[in-house]
Amino acid sequence: MSDPQSHRDPVPNRIHARPVPRPGRIVSAIVVLVLAAMALNGLITNPNFRWDVVWTYWRDVLVFRGIGWTLLLTAGSMIVAIVLAVTLAVMRRSDNPVMRWVSWAYIWFFRGTPIYTQLVFWGLLAVLYPRLSLGVPFGPEFFAFSTKDVISAFWLALIGLSLNEAAYLAEIVRAGLGSVDTGQTEAAKALGMKDSKILRRIVLPQAMRVIVPPTGNETISMLKTTSLVVAVPFTMDLYYTTNAMGNRLFLPVPFLVIAAIWYLVITSVLMVGQHYIEQYYGRGFSTTPGGGRLGRKRRRPNKQDLIKASGTTTDPFSEVTP
Repeated sequence: MSDPQSHRDPVPNRIHARPVPRPGRIVSAIVVLVLAAMALNGLITNPNFRWDVVWTYWRDVLVFRGIGWTLLLTAGSMIVAIVLAVTLAVMRRSDNPVMRWVSWAYIWFFRGTPIYTQLVFWGLLAVLYPRLSLGVPFGPEFFAFSTKDVISAFWLALIGLSLNEAAYLAEIVRAGLGSVDTGQTEAAKALGMKDSKILRRIVLPQAMRVIVPPTGNETISMLKTTSLVVAVPFTMDLYYTTNAMGNRLFLPVPFLVIAAIWYLVITSVLMVGQHYIEQYYGRGFSTTPGGGRLGRKRRRPNKQDLIKASGTTTDPFSEVTP
């Protein structure tokens, strides 16, 4: 039989607080669950969605081809846009007024016009400029080529998406660069570092903590914006492919559901990747244990914590510290 003294509370006169009852939270949770169950029931039991057709065609080879082209457009557009955005952001911070005004005019134009309108103009590039050439302005031409023979619809869609996205990312990069204390740049210059090395080794690594979250959102947005490339027209992306299959079989709704499912799947994967990239660049700034992993991993104790836990030393300031 165990000693009752061993079960006593080691802290005398401990206050055993009881949480304040909040019936409103329980009621609101029940209401939300009921509404969610009703929505799910209406989605599953509605025969007009034709879930049998969805299950038959959601792994179709044409759908997978559309997914491949959509991912290629998304990745290619974001890579080009990021490179161009960093260039534009550096130009906005330049001491050269020509660089600043060119960057400002670019951002003003591409942010001020709808992406669909821009894609339509890129689709009409062969009409507006049937022949492109490289040479001296108002002088001799070095070589020329036919626009429609060299630039396909895919490249027109990629260029249109990239140039538009670069205008938004440029402001994100500029905000990230501005979040870094200017004193660090001044200290690096005092050490004799060049501007390019300061940007690459000091400013950008710290600015990434601010740049990564909105850039991840822009990547997810770009995935869905690819559905507008029909304006070029580019007709091999996921949305156009599923829409064409639905129109051919006179079943538009289930094929729209297929497109929505795949967009959700790809978006979910991108969100997971964004989470880990944010963790990597947010090291040292997280307020949750384990570097922002919501308590799943306990913080590794440092040397001072271990010394204090051993009880072999006393605090020399304990008598004077209140």
